[in-house]
Amino acid sequence: MSGLAARFAATFAACIGAAAIAATLHSGTAIAQMQLAPQSIPATKPKPHHKPPKRTETAKPAAPAASSGPAPSAPAASSGSPDSTVREPDLAFGAFQRGNYITAFSLATQRAADKDDPKSMTLLGELYANGLGIPQDDKKAEDWYKLAAARGDANAMFALGMFRMQGRAGSRDRVESAKWLAAAAKLGHPIAAYDLALLYMEGELFPRDLARAAQLLRISAQAGNPQAEYALGTLYKEGRGVAKDMHEAVRLFGLAALGDQTDAEVEYGIDLFNGDGIERNQEMAAALFRKAALMGNPVAQDRLAIILANGLGVKADPIEAAKWHLISKAAGETDLTLDDFVNKLDAKSRAAAEQAAKPWIDTINRSIAARTRAPPVEPTAAAK
Repeated sequence: MSGLAARFAATFAACIGAAAIAATLHSGTAIAQMQLAPQSIPATKPKPHHKPPKRTETAKPAAPAASSGPAPSAPAASSGSPDSTVREPDLAFGAFQRGNYITAFSLATQRAADKDDPKSMTLLGELYANGLGIPQDDKKAEDWYKLAAARGDANAMFALGMFRMQGRAGSRDRVESAKWLAAAAKLGHPIAAYDLALLYMEGELFPRDLARAAQLLRISAQAGNPQAEYALGTLYKEGRGVAKDMHEAVRLFGLAALGDQTDAEVEYGIDLFNGDGIERNQEMAAALFRKAALMGNPVAQDRLAIILANGLGVKADPIEAAKWHLISKAAGETDLTLDDFVNKLDAKSRAAAEQAAKPWIDTINRSIAARTRAPPVEPTAAAK
């Protein structure tokens, strides 16, 4: 999967309603609870169903970056076998990757004219869509994407789907967007498959079909998309659209965690802590909770507070536990047991925890205030 092709994933989720998707992923059980009672730990170690997954370098997609459209994938390397066709290097894409956009534009224009090359056409669409080296022009970008799509380029199809979803070079049209996404997904485009799965999970544009969503998520997950790995894991965990399989769910959560998917880090951490579908490893669970907590995940902050308060997997630290509890509480998490724990701290320890939590809480409060002031966005008639 092209790293630049991942740019639209967050934008797409916002367009179709992140709240609806979150409700779909977390209906019923939401984030699993940790079992903290000492008696819940079995007398003998459970036999591991699998070890923490390993991912090859090529499986992890690049982090999303702000952009309006996907760049074409880098040209496939020759296999090196005597029967393989030797491809000439894509100089235009190389220039694009180095930030030499004017050179990329010149080379891609020449190659599109001389070779009728769809990847060069998609690259020209990307340059026009983002105003890279040339004036930004959505209409010209769309024209180049359409030329490339007509020649079978999946990235161009995906870009057209996003243009229609966002209302660029025309009005918003979710039906037309879905058609382009379906065409790209059929060619194996991992982000298009993921986004199309979200539409099937949302159940507004299409009848809700979790089995079809699972098929599409599997295409995207097999390409190494952490968001798809996490979403598919939730379906396996709860047996929605697929047969319930906790072992497969944990495997997918582990892969997504390796891809820095924060919700997956929390889920995988809880599974490790409880020994659910994988051998118990509280130390690794603690490390995952801390990582996700530092990324601002309130569930991870709450779980980290629990293990710090109880000294499970890490050395007990009452002040640090209280700090993370106060932070997670400010973000909306409720934990009466930790409330009682903080209230029983001596005045000096509680003051230290409050002081340590203050910068985080101030940031959370500013964010909440900003969201409260933001005016609602009215969808256009085409988007309804």
